[in-house]
Amino acid sequence: MATVVVGAAVVRDGCLLVQQRAFPVEVAGRWELPGGRVEPGESDVDAVRRECVEELGVDVVVGGRVGADVPLPNGMVLRVYSATLRETGAEPRAVEHRALRWVSAAEVSELDWLPADRALVPALLALV
Repeated sequence: MATVVVGAAVVRDGCLLVQQRAFPVEVAGRWELPGGRVEPGESDVDAVRRECVEELGVDVVVGGRVGADVPLPNGMVLRVYSATLRETGAEPRAVEHRALRWVSAAEVSELDWLPADRALVPALLALV
């Protein structure tokens, strides 16, 4: 079974939270959803919550799946879930990334996404 990388499609007020990679150099400056690898013994939902705390400093309520699994070049699969901020007024911060942005549906298609995240743009647009 392939290793799963989870992503969080965090939506607030009709906008999607995206983060800009700072490293490695070959993808620096490109955009992606928050997330990361599911640890052994961890559920997808628990991984989404942990990654949002680690990368954004916020707790989220995890919803349903967004789009289909996206195969990654390294043999892993990307699996995205919708999410909302648990606390009203909580502000995510860029802990491990260059920048964070809340983007409107019109901006989603215009971002320079990492390839795996770009494959999910139609499903993301349906969320916002």
